[in-house]
Amino acid sequence: MFEWGQNEVIVGVGAAREFAGLDLGSKLRVGRREWPIVGIFSAGGGSAESEIWTDATVLQGAYNRGDTFQSVYVKLLSPGAFLEFKDSLTTDPRLTVKVLRQSEYYAEQSTAVNRLINTLGYLIAALMAIGAVFGALNTMYSSVSARTREIATLRALGFGSGAVVVSVMIESLVLAVVGGALGAILAYITFNGLHTSTMNWNSFSQVTFAFAVTRELLVQGIVWAVLIGLIGGLFPAIRGARLPIAAALREL
Repeated sequence: MFEWGQNEVIVGVGAAREFAGLDLGSKLRVGRREWPIVGIFSAGGGSAESEIWTDATVLQGAYNRGDTFQSVYVKLLSPGAFLEFKDSLTTDPRLTVKVLRQSEYYAEQSTAVNRLINTLGYLIAALMAIGAVFGALNTMYSSVSARTREIATLRALGFGSGAVVVSVMIESLVLAVVGGALGAILAYITFNGLHTSTMNWNSFSQVTFAFAVTRELLVQGIVWAVLIGLIGGLFPAIRGARLPIAAALREL
């Protein structure tokens, strides 16, 4: 921990991991002062891990901020005490403050970043899904074309068009599930816990965070893979079921 009244700082583990010069024992130069890094702290993966902490009084003197504060954190005795605490501050005529829960504060600070990431994420996912549908269609059309005589033989033996459609659809779904499961495993191994950083456009500060590939996201990815398999196998299945038996038997 830093010494109170000294130019010492402690650095969040996320900031120390992402940015050069924030190692334990290094000195951070801000303005005319050097701030020795005496400790590295963690906060359970929260946004505080991208911050640098020091004695507020020393920092105010370094930036000529007087006794003003931008934000103040308060630990209450229980979650139920929040409304009483909020009312006592917002009704005090001496204060002009905005009282938020910590989760609400961080959500408000990251609104622009979340909107950007979600927009780009869904756009890229949609484009990849469209490409995957065309890939599935190409694969299944090739599979049906390679089995034209087999399908025609089954039809000649008495199997209906419905059986052909079902068989092609099952094959497409099996391939989709296997592909989706492999993709989910690869995504989990590659991205779960991966630390990176981005700009917080609300405060113009750098924020570090870690990706969390949850069970819900994995299930959602596999469900989308199944839907892509259904779409990719439907039209080739219909084509295979509509092949003229006589013409198909003559194909090599």
